[in-house]
Amino acid sequence: MNTELFGVFGGMEAFTRFRSTDEFDEMLVGPSTTVGIRDSGLGTPGWSATYESDDGVCAIWGEVYVPGSESNAARWFLEAYDREGADALSRLNGSYLLVLDTGDAAFTATDPIRSRECFYTDDPGVRVFGTDSSTVAATIQEPEFRRDAILEFLHLGVTLGEKTSVEQLSRLPIDSYLTRSSIEHLERFVYDTQEFDYAESLANRLERAIDRRSILPGRKGLLLSAGYDSRMLLAQLPEIEHCYTVGSPTAQEVAGANRLATQYGADHTAFEPDERYLHADETKVRYSQGLKESLHIHHAGYSDEMEVDTMYHGLLCDTFFRGHFTAQVDFEVFGKRIPFERLDPDPDPIDVLLSRFGYDPSASVDLAERTSFDVDPESFVRQSVRTEFESVLDRSDSIQNAINCCGISNQPSIPFHTQLADNYFASFLAADTELLEWHLQAPPAERTTETFLEACEMIDADMLKHRPPDRPHDLTLFNEMERFVRRKTPFLESFESPWPDREQQFNQHDFDQRLLPELEHVHDLPARHKLRLNDFLGWTDSWTDSAEQPRTWLDRHPSVA
Repeated sequence: MNTELFGVFGGMEAFTRFRSTDEFDEMLVGPSTTVGIRDSGLGTPGWSATYESDDGVCAIWGEVYVPGSESNAARWFLEAYDREGADALSRLNGSYLLVLDTGDAAFTATDPIRSRECFYTDDPGVRVFGTDSSTVAATIQEPEFRRDAILEFLHLGVTLGEKTSVEQLSRLPIDSYLTRSSIEHLERFVYDTQEFDYAESLANRLERAIDRRSILPGRKGLLLSAGYDSRMLLAQLPEIEHCYTVGSPTAQEVAGANRLATQYGADHTAFEPDERYLHADETKVRYSQGLKESLHIHHAGYSDEMEVDTMYHGLLCDTFFRGHFTAQVDFEVFGKRIPFERLDPDPDPIDVLLSRFGYDPSASVDLAERTSFDVDPESFVRQSVRTEFESVLDRSDSIQNAINCCGISNQPSIPFHTQLADNYFASFLAADTELLEWHLQAPPAERTTETFLEACEMIDADMLKHRPPDRPHDLTLFNEMERFVRRKTPFLESFESPWPDREQQFNQHDFDQRLLPELEHVHDLPARHKLRLNDFLGWTDSWTDSAEQPRTWLDRHPSVA
């Protein structure tokens, strides 16, 4: 990766057992830890920072903002920790990983939603930690692959909880910090429903959050869809010069995005979906970290053509502001289950989470029948999700919020941001602490598209001038009715998917032979599952030559001809 934080709870001698200091832009040696940082943006306001003094050392890797006018977030935190202790973590804002070492205290902390992962292992005899799972895993002498974690990844597209695909490798859970010998849980992400003006509060917080991120440097770009989330950034940041969309120039999504860019005076480029769209090579696969599918990094193959320094995106805005994980009452219309935009009073948390994680029962059965995993996929994934759901109940004040908490703490799409932040100054609006607080305090019934659009109109009355092409109406039911009528009526143009056809792209570019030539028995699986197989094998190959055990699990099942 272009950027990385790697450290040990130990001195320089322990560090150099695993890595050369020449690999990093800056080294920090504290009383209890040694840390290397590689980041060309180190020292830029709003981005990675380091600081050393007689009181200790501090490093913050990623996007970070602090109260007041202090330009060095690491210096601010070291001084704040001296006054406030661990409570100072609640005043940091952004998407980051932090390391502090004062002698009396030494720890590594994620942001509240662990939008930046921290991997660690004790296998070498010293606790090693870092942001790149493959470099931390490479310190393990005899890795043992974790069957259950691999199964979760293949069936759900995400490995749940603190697990990774390797027994000796773990990751920090949501809202926590790592010490030399323990994991300590924090209370920055705990639901506490309150009454207030939800739309007005959201509008005000969005404006402040976007303004905070306006300080990121250089030429500015935006990954723009025709939907609601990214246009909010476009409307509030006149500095955005160029917008990018993956899709054919004639696609409805691209045409809608182009109208938005024109409305706000930005240039717009549409990238034709070619082999770069799905091609999961070693560079793209590494962003999956071995535990989340690279499928969501739609833009990765086009990075060389996006000539900006700072990149904005709307990832997870639907999750935090519009209830992506909220369980709604649904009913069958034209053979399809349609949400009724009303809270389900008695949801089944496991069913809801499985549907949001991308679980496909029939494809999972097919996968199980073609490989050597001896497990019933349905009962396996239900138990895995149930265990993870129960682990977050103490952070929630209702079943609906527990569903949201479980979904957020295991969000499959984070590699989208990981890839951007490895190539640009990448702002992560949804990780803003003021907006997270809004999410935690607004009841599920108010975290809706209706509330979000009301807030958008308060920010800019013209923001909703152009509706998304597949959502011409305010009500989901009306949109689905029109979708059905268009699909069934000759000469009426149907709504298009906002993304290129995955199966068509996979087959057109012969990815069966290019990615999985030795696994012919899985070639009839859906493209998404084959990409997961490639992700896992590619990530494993990036750091070890001893991956025979998981490869045998992928062997042809004896019953497959």
